Amino acid sequence: MTEDTTGRWRGWRAASQEALYGPEGFYRRPEGPAGHFRTSVHASALFAGAVARLLCRVDEALDSPAALDFVDLGAGRGELVTGVLASLPADVAARVRAHGVELADRPVGLDPRVEWTAEPPKGITGLLFANEWLDNVPVEVTEVDPAGVPRLVLVREDGAERLGEPVSGAEAAWLARWWPQEPEEGLRAEIGLPRDTAWASAVAAVDQGLVIAVDYAHTRDTRPPFGTLTGFREGRETAPVPDGSCDITAHVALDACASATAASSAGARLLTQRAALRALGVTGARPPLTLASTDPTAYVRALASAGEAAELTAPGGFGDFGWLVQSVGIPDPLDEP
Repeated sequence: MTEDTTGRWRGWRAASQEALYGPEGFYRRPEGPAGHFRTSVHASALFAGAVARLLCRVDEALDSPAALDFVDLGAGRGELVTGVLASLPADVAARVRAHGVELADRPVGLDPRVEWTAEPPKGITGLLFANEWLDNVPVEVTEVDPAGVPRLVLVREDGAERLGEPVSGAEAAWLARWWPQEPEEGLRAEIGLPRDTAWASAVAAVDQGLVIAVDYAHTRDTRPPFGTLTGFREGRETAPVPDGSCDITAHVALDACASATAASSAGARLLTQRAALRALGVTGARPPLTLASTDPTAYVRALASAGEAAELTAPGGFGDFGWLVQSVGIPDPLDEP
């Protein structure tokens, strides 16, 4: 007989952890994340190409080491690492040690050059890239009660909620610093401490190179008053229900994550995906009309590429994603010349 867990009340962090990564969790399903939502990786091969160019810049900054690491953290089914390997020049690809980091099993048919692990390797020399990873690091959710006190939100497996204990300790300190609220009933927040810790751990894994997290994000001045917790299923946004049937995600306080590494390395910086991809040559510029008459096939290809680039950099969409960029022992390869 299957255990009935619908009546068990837990914080959103524990409930989401099991719903996403447990034995029957959402991210263990055979269709993978791409069966339910599109990331920049799925939207266009231009994204992997841009990351490959970034890896080449890191390689140059490292003076072309004998072994160059590329770590795809939160690798899904290996789409990004596969695309990056396919886009690299042969001389760079020959030196790359490719890593896909994901809790799900290794995808069938994945390029044998890719090492598949549940944790990032240590001592990385190269680029660690985490695309839409931090938003799936589970966090606690809080809500202000009628007395103006922020309390943890408890949830059942069927998605029903109730308020628990008042927020205290390190979690209360994080809220006060990074998500301050008025004592108004119903205001909600997500406590980003686990994401700060996860980001700091990713940076610590890199001996020399670059660490980047790309995600839905907000900063202290733009925190949404009722939080961002939501679900996705089969390409549509849905209510977050921690039963393994949907993705459960919340936007990331990337400014708090950046602060988590300030004491150990040069400061991280934030920029939009639009700015980052433009610095890597993805602009969305339309091809000249003259090409249509001289080489119609090339014009059609260039026009399609421009449309994909426009989607990756569009305001209100992928272009507004945040890039958290941390250099470790090298100049920032995304700095303007």
